[in-house]
Amino acid sequence: MKILILGAGKMGTFFTDLLSFDHEVAVLEKDALRMRFIYNAIRMQAPAEIDAFAPDLVINCVTLNHTVEAFNDVLPYLKPTCILSDIASVKTHLQEFYKTCGRPYVSTHPMFGPTFANLANLAKENTIVISEGDYMGKIFFTDLYGRLKLNIFEYSFEEHDKVVAYSLGIPFASTLVFAATMVHQDAPGTTFRRHMKIARGLMSEDDYLLTEILFNPRTPLQIGRIQEELAGLQDIIRRKDTAAMKEYLAKLRKKIE
Repeated sequence: MKILILGAGKMGTFFTDLLSFDHEVAVLEKDALRMRFIYNAIRMQAPAEIDAFAPDLVINCVTLNHTVEAFNDVLPYLKPTCILSDIASVKTHLQEFYKTCGRPYVSTHPMFGPTFANLANLAKENTIVISEGDYMGKIFFTDLYGRLKLNIFEYSFEEHDKVVAYSLGIPFASTLVFAATMVHQDAPGTTFRRHMKIARGLMSEDDYLLTEILFNPRTPLQIGRIQEELAGLQDIIRRKDTAAMKEYLAKLRKKIE
């Protein structure tokens, strides 16, 4: 299969390395320096170069705020049967785009960004395949993710956005609050260092990605849950209620089993 990858960032190069020995792969990236470590793949810098390559599948790996723009840039150079695909963590605008583009598509969301995951061992990581998509496209990605031993879940666009609001909105908001309230520690403990590592990793992510996840219409509900739990915990601490604290900790231990 001929596969065109849009963007040579962390995930773009990951998919290039993953696919280039089993398929004919090309990478389209305007910044030539970002392609300096890409091998076994055709390098392109202009959409017009796509015409001669004639890909069967496009995997869009550009930053979230440019995903639809990148699709529109390459559409004139793609054959009608070429399957469009994305790996974006926020699907709202993409769902609208796919409805109007008139092309076969498949949308997935690898839930293991390169910031935290060990890309050499993804057996404990998850991925989502959106149910509203081209059958053969879904088969391709299901097989690909299966070979990586990922746990694969199939959700609709609507279900995906609910999952993202919970699984990303809560930890993102919690980490931002930690970063906002922390002060420098000369001798930090293990737990503090771990939280700092997470905070630094999160803050290295693209601002637009963080904004879009937090602006997900379902995220405020999840942040409200955090506020309610903090209020309850603060009340227990203020009253120094040992019995209530033991009950609270027991409830949490049971919850995370």
